[in-house]
Amino acid sequence: MIVKADFHIHTAVSPCGDNDMTPNNIVNMARLKGLRAIAITDHNCIANARACIEVGNRVGLIVIPGMELQTREEVHVVCLFETLTQAEYFQSYVYENMPDLSNNEKIFGEQLIIDAMDNIIGKNKRLLLTSTNISLDDAFNKVNSLGGVFIPAHIDKSANGIIEQLGFIPDYLDIKTLEYRSINKVNNFIKTGVLKDRYRYIRSSDAHYLNDILEDENQIECDSLELGSILQKLNENV
Repeated sequence: MIVKADFHIHTAVSPCGDNDMTPNNIVNMARLKGLRAIAITDHNCIANARACIEVGNRVGLIVIPGMELQTREEVHVVCLFETLTQAEYFQSYVYENMPDLSNNEKIFGEQLIIDAMDNIIGKNKRLLLTSTNISLDDAFNKVNSLGGVFIPAHIDKSANGIIEQLGFIPDYLDIKTLEYRSINKVNNFIKTGVLKDRYRYIRSSDAHYLNDILEDENQIECDSLELGSILQKLNENV
């Protein structure tokens, strides 16, 4: 079964996310664009994942709880989980390893927590746009222990991409999937030996605005249209 998906979408709790990135707006835009599955991946936070899942369940769209983690090395990683319980456990781990700093809305923007009816029910007061004290290795091991999927984000970007930050992808980490923005840059990385041709490559939107959500640019073949089957595919060898 071919599944059209976007595995990297921000809501309004991400300070750089537009305030229109509400659960209903995101889910309905994804449906309009023909997607069957999306992942909610806010910066160091899962506060709006539950509401998005509830909306997705109402209309038949798979919504994967996740997070865009910023590691100690300033690498962005998309972390996806099969259940909210796993995501919430990971959230507790991340909060325990984040600087105790407050968000400055005038500089970074609001961090809105929104319910499944698109009502604003609060704000996340933590500074979310910051590096955690979690190393890349520790992040991989924690996500793996929870049965999640660990995907280095936008590997071809100069800001917070793993290749820009580290210069390489550690071979000793059993990473299966990488996310890119430009396939031409990925092909150049492979050609020059920066990347080994051993990974699954997916294109995600990293959407902060509704119009940025993908249409059919990312398609994966799964055994079934179930969340577990999708994550299993992302964790399989190519």
